[in-house]
Amino acid sequence: MIVVTGATGNVGGPLTRALAEAGEQVTAVSRNAAPVPDGVRHLAADLAEPAGLEPALAGAKALFLLLSGDLHGPGTGPAGIVARAAAAGVRRVVLLSTQGVATRPFGTTRIAMRALEDVVRESGMEWTVLRPGGFASNALWWAGSVRAQRVVAAPFGDVGVPIIDPVDIAEVAAACLLEDRHAGGVYELTGPEVITPRGQAQAIAAALGSPLRFQDLTRAEAEAAMTQAMPAELAGDTLDILGAPTEAELRVSPAVHEVLGRPAHPFADWAVRNVGAFR
Repeated sequence: MIVVTGATGNVGGPLTRALAEAGEQVTAVSRNAAPVPDGVRHLAADLAEPAGLEPALAGAKALFLLLSGDLHGPGTGPAGIVARAAAAGVRRVVLLSTQGVATRPFGTTRIAMRALEDVVRESGMEWTVLRPGGFASNALWWAGSVRAQRVVAAPFGDVGVPIIDPVDIAEVAAACLLEDRHAGGVYELTGPEVITPRGQAQAIAAALGSPLRFQDLTRAEAEAAMTQAMPAELAGDTLDILGAPTEAELRVSPAVHEVLGRPAHPFADWAVRNVGAFR
């Protein structure tokens, strides 16, 4: 049995489906009750309280560990989840980390995530670490303004990074959970091309078949909006990358192709698949 945390989100949802379709027994963990594929067991649990995961971990062979934004900061205690998994006899753990652990190792949230990576490495379980860059699904932040006003509002409109489709992250995670060859691997995951927020707006407009207006936000305006949904430290770290990506953060990684044997999906594919959110 494989335990998937964050199982109803943009990565956990497609991962749960992929594992179920592969014939695996899956326990899907999320904070709130939610629909899951047929044959999948659901457990409502809050990762801020690791003891709540114990019923899911009993008898599990592998764990996919994804932390919500509020658990990325220091002092949030996710190391307890790893300890409980090891104590329950889980053999393999795949951690969804972040590219910034390598590219900006001194950011507050990056220090906390690197510490968790170290806990995973020292756990005694087989482990794989995934370090994605920005998610294509972050464009869903614009869905309300697109539906209401046909507007995409974002900072740094002409600064791009190679954002990744969460489906690609999910499929790489499934491979790492199921295949022995990925044990001890650290995979940096990006999309196949650098794309700016303005370019993302154009791709969404093409998927909709109607034009959209792009509105530039200041960093302060964007940060005020982002901190409604995530800790201020995480919002600040994210904006640092979006506004002034380093050479390493602009590099297109071959890891998706190496693991899956196919290229990563471009943002335009994500936009077509999710166009209903913007209608």
